[in-house]
Formats: sequence, structure tokens, C-alpha cells
Amino acid sequence: MSGEKSYIFNEETRSYEIDRRSVRAPLLKTGAVLVAGLVFFLLYFFVFNQILGYETPKALFLQSRNEALAGQIAQLDDRIEMEEQELRDLALRDNLVYRPVFGMAEIPFETRSTGFGEERYAEYLGLDHQDLMTATARRMDMLAHAAYIQSVSYDEVKVLSARAGDMASCIPSIYPVNPKTVQLTSPFGARYHPIRQAIVVHEGVDLAGPAGQPVYATGDGVVESTQINFSGYGNVIVIDHGFGYKTRYAHLKEIKVTEGQVVIRGDRIGTLGSSGLSTGPHLHYEVIYRGVQINPWNYLNPDISPEEYNKTARNG
Repeated sequence: MSGEKSYIFNEETRSYEIDRRSVRAPLLKTGAVLVAGLVFFLLYFFVFNQILGYETPKALFLQSRNEALAGQIAQLDDRIEMEEQELRDLALRDNLVYRPVFGMAEIPFETRSTGFGEERYAEYLGLDHQDLMTATARRMDMLAHAAYIQSVSYDEVKVLSARAGDMASCIPSIYPVNPKTVQLTSPFGARYHPIRQAIVVHEGVDLAGPAGQPVYATGDGVVESTQINFSGYGNVIVIDHGFGYKTRYAHLKEIKVTEGQVVIRGDRIGTLGSSGLSTGPHLHYEVIYRGVQINPWNYLNPDISPEEYNKTARNG
């Protein structure tokens, strides 16, 4: 019967004693079975994995899961590529159409595509497909940043578009002096400077006429600066009209406005003179769009009648 002890007769002690061999036998048998099982398992794993080249079920499961995750990341990359292209199209239209219409500067590509430092992606180090995961996370961050910049830009355009009706009155579009009392003595562009005696770029037009006659604001705006000089432009006024436009009125005899003053098209802002570097009474007039001087002649109507001009000029 299992679990019963066996006895043997000891000749020396002349008595029956427990047979120790009967106790160790089951333990040895159990140990032998365990060792044999372990050896068989190791042999099976070695033959299955190293000789036959098969993966273990767990390894196959993990490999299948990794491949599925890699496929999902690849699909996400494709989706990100589509979104990036749409944002690039929006940014191009924003820079070339919407913002210029309202005189707003373009948003540089570098500003739209700014990313983050490598420390942001340290959590992916050491993981399977770490390069793929890091690249995808970086693209998602850049996409989110570009979308935010585009959203801010559209908000700015929306604010200015609400003032679109004001734009017509802000664009400089009348003569700064009565066109019937002055004559064009120096056009826009390269010319021979009578004082410097060299070819220089003339960034405005010179309108010569009697000293002291009124000079008018050519569009609605705010007086950005006034300066009284004895050289260069002499007495000069700069008006910011918004929508990217500014105008400069130089060589004035008198300045009739102050910095920060709001002016309306046709307001009298000064008088024609010969201050600064000048050979005679005239007005040097500039139109500046988005920081660049452009030909004012494109904004002037030389056929306007004195009556029409007098109606436009508010304080003649």
C-alpha cells in the first residue's frame, strides 16, 4: 500500500528497522522525472528554435502584434502626409492671396514648420520601431503647430476682412497737392541727383509748386511720425494707412499734425516747402507698401478737375 513503511531485520542489533531505501526511492524517482522533463524541454526548444528555425508561439504572437502596430503607424503616416499637403496648400493660398489683399506680411515657412527638441521623444528610445515612432510623433507635433499658426493667421485675416469697407478710403489715391498748381519734376526710379551729382534711386515723386500751398493726406490713417530736420528729407510726415500702406511727405515748410493723430483723406497736414536737402520748393511724396517704396504715379489721377479736387480736399 502506497505510503506504508518497509522494515528490514538488522543482524547487528537483532531488531527490525525502517528500510531507508523505501523512503528515498519515490523522491529519486520524482527528481528523475523532473530532470528528464527539463532536459526534454530544453532539447525540444533547441531543435525547434535553433535547428528548425521556428519561433515559439509567444514569440510568434509578439512578432505578429509588432507587425500590426507597424502597419497602423504606416497608415497614420499616410494620413499625416495628406493633412500636411492640405496645410501646405492652405499656407500657400494664405501667403499669396489672403494676407497680401489686406497688406499683411507673409508668414515664413520656418515659422509654420517649427518643431520640438529631441528630448520630447525620449520615451520612444529602446522600443521596437523607435525610429518610426519618433518620426511619426515629430510629424504629428509639427502638423499640430502648423495648424495652430494657420488658425491664428485666419483669425487675423478675419479681423481685417471685417474692415474691408474701410480699405477703399485708406488706400492713398489722390494727389497730395492740387495737381493744377504743381508739376512733376522728378519721377519714381533711377535718376541723376542734382546735389549729390550721382545716379541714385528716387523712391518717390517730386511735385514742384509755390511754397506754402496746402499738402493733404492721400488716404485715411494715423500719423506715424513727424520730424523736423535741416538735412535729408527736411520736415517730413509719415502716415500709416493700415492694410500695409504708408505715405511719406517730405521737404515741408510747415507740419500741421502731430504723431498719433487720426487723419481723413483730404485733411490738410502741412504746407509745401524746401526744407532739408532741396534745390527749391517741392513736395517729395512716397507710397510705401509692406515696407517697400512703390511708384506713387500708379495711385494718382492726373485728369482730376480742380473742382473735383477741391471737393476731395477738406481743409484747402
